[in-house]
Amino acid sequence: MSAGRYLSRAGYCLERRRYNIEMTSELTFILGGARSGKSAYAERLAAESGLPVTYIATARVDAARDAEFAERVRHHRERRPAHWRLVEAPLDLADALRAAADAGHCVLIDCLTLWLNNLLFTGESVDDDVVALPTSAFNAFDAALAETRGKVIVVSNEIGLGVVPLGALTRLYVDELGRLNQRVAAASTHAVFMAAGLPLALKG
Repeated sequence: MSAGRYLSRAGYCLERRRYNIEMTSELTFILGGARSGKSAYAERLAAESGLPVTYIATARVDAARDAEFAERVRHHRERRPAHWRLVEAPLDLADALRAAADAGHCVLIDCLTLWLNNLLFTGESVDDDVVALPTSAFNAFDAALAETRGKVIVVSNEIGLGVVPLGALTRLYVDELGRLNQRVAAASTHAVFMAAGLPLALKG
């Protein structure tokens, strides 16, 4: 065994021990910036799998308060195949994944970014008070990924490449999404970074 391969295997084992996550049969993690093509690419992978697909949406839509975001969600819905099963899980993502995933099935989760937003921000406060971290929800999702069999595709945003944002709560969100992305990447068999609609392989 070459030294490079040995170090790669050792690093992989350290990742699994660090986050206490076992790999699913096939977990593909797709991340990128806004309008990078990550959702369309994830949907293409799901369609090309040839398996029954369950789409788990984490968005919480309030058209009266945010018509532009509601329009984005509508566009996503119209783009997806009508025969895909839809599950909405703005908060309890772990249970939704457990219920949907099975051998011979494909689950597409879009996206972790909105899920974390829902966990951290209730909509009842807009100040800079630091909220309690939803550690139990993170751990439950780790466990669900470890127990899942079949094909799972997870989409998330990469928002930590720019300047350090203003405001303690905003910085908390950026930091926690980065940590959440690392947890899922550690558990994944494949990881892809999207840029300008092009997939860049990071892992697998």
